[in-house]
Amino acid sequence: MVSGIFHTSYESDMALRRTPAQKIRLALFILFILVFPFFASRYTLTLANQVAIATIGAIGLNILTGYTGQISLGQGGFMAVGAYTAGLVTVRLGLPWWLSIIIASLVTAAVGALFGIPSLRLKGLYLAIATLAAQEIILWVVTHWKALTGGVEALVVPDPMLFGIRINSDFNFYWLAWGLVGITALMTVNLFRTHYGRAFIAIRDQDIAAEVMGINLFRYKLLAFALSSFFVGLSGALIAHYRSIVTWERFTIDVSVLYLAMIIIGGLGSVSGSLFGATFMTLLPAVLNNLGRSLRGVFPQITSIMPFIQQATFGLVIILFLILEPEGIKKLWEDIKDYFRLWPFSY
Repeated sequence: MVSGIFHTSYESDMALRRTPAQKIRLALFILFILVFPFFASRYTLTLANQVAIATIGAIGLNILTGYTGQISLGQGGFMAVGAYTAGLVTVRLGLPWWLSIIIASLVTAAVGALFGIPSLRLKGLYLAIATLAAQEIILWVVTHWKALTGGVEALVVPDPMLFGIRINSDFNFYWLAWGLVGITALMTVNLFRTHYGRAFIAIRDQDIAAEVMGINLFRYKLLAFALSSFFVGLSGALIAHYRSIVTWERFTIDVSVLYLAMIIIGGLGSVSGSLFGATFMTLLPAVLNNLGRSLRGVFPQITSIMPFIQQATFGLVIILFLILEPEGIKKLWEDIKDYFRLWPFSY
């Protein structure tokens, strides 16, 4: 009696999807993504676009924190670099929007590598404080360098156009955002099939042992910061062109904490966990707001206390996941798959 999954070639063993069930699930997910915008409302499309942008940023943070083990609280600041760079090169230099996204991602990667230099000497809480300093430094520069960024005034970005079509409408932007999610996910999955990705994981598991094995810690930590910041800058640039207004208030420390919560709740060191966490943390406030509107007739005062309810729910969800399922939604999904795969012989 054959038990388990066996491969008879290197091609099948190294495939991204090794079993028919995995291929079917991926095909169904892609089919859902392709069909969804034709039946969704404008409000739902807006949420889907927010999930897509958040997924790209969460994948970027997961490269650094989940895969490489470098804690970062500077996500909001790096997103601000991407958003302001994309907006400024479009407004001041007149470059096309697609080129501004590429430039913004590269500039953010350089800034991330710069702030990643202390990672050679700092670990854990000390590195988190250093990245928190990066967050505050970037926002200080944004709000005080009026000649470049306009200070606290909002930066208005022209609508991105392609062949006479406005890209930042909800329906059109959906295809751009989710197409970039697919590219980001594919690049990240393949990254950790290379020696660079294996070096990142070795640093996360035990950096001293990794250095003894010949891994250059300084080089690979900087590379992790740069790659992570590249995708974070990409998400920031997408925000700039989707909203058409860039303001520092969108990139505060709350955003950094939110993205850290996304990868914790979704699952550290996982591309699918980044998607799960981004979806959960983006839809949770929307669900609470809709619930508050439905209860407004019964409890008129709920409107005034809804922000506090959201904050309390946000903290409660993180605590519950850390206590009940530290590996996040990804582990819950794996448990569900294992249950059906092994049923009725779950033992």
